[in-house]
Amino acid sequence: MSTTPNPAEQKQNPGQLNSVQLNIVTLVNMEKAVAMGTLRDAMHMMDNSIGGEGQGTHKLETVCKQGQVLNWIIRPIDMQKRLDGTWPPMPKINNIVVLDIEKGDEDDVAENKLLTELKIYGGPDRMRSPMTPVYYYWAGVVLSTAKPGLYRYRLVVELEQEGGKERMYLNTEEHPALRVVAV
Repeated sequence: MSTTPNPAEQKQNPGQLNSVQLNIVTLVNMEKAVAMGTLRDAMHMMDNSIGGEGQGTHKLETVCKQGQVLNWIIRPIDMQKRLDGTWPPMPKINNIVVLDIEKGDEDDVAENKLLTELKIYGGPDRMRSPMTPVYYYWAGVVLSTAKPGLYRYRLVVELEQEGGKERMYLNTEEHPALRVVAV
């Protein structure tokens, strides 16, 4: 009797059940970002990965595994409730764009997919009360087939503005990265 598992019986997504989720927290100085029209020097990132670099900077390098869940959490630096009971405008990650640094142009979008977005992860925020703070996040899973290596990415951030003005959309100019290691 053979003890070798049949390939059809093997797990389809090896590494998908990595139990530790990584949180990548981004703090945005909303006033500075809106006034300057850029995230440069107005954004700070940190994570709970082991061995990453750039904690507290805008060029964070997060070490993660194939199949691991990553939660990008974003919030403004100023989280003081106002006198009228409302909260300040909140930043939101609209998209995470993985870049192709092998081509030499860091603004080139990678051809191969690295992450699968987890669209509804936790309770969706259907009705936002101005009396309740909302922290936006973007969650995804590193593909179990992702090749180990360094992947730079660009955050596309949506900034609410005071007084119902149009929302502002900014991209990171100097890019954070994911360092994917094999399971």
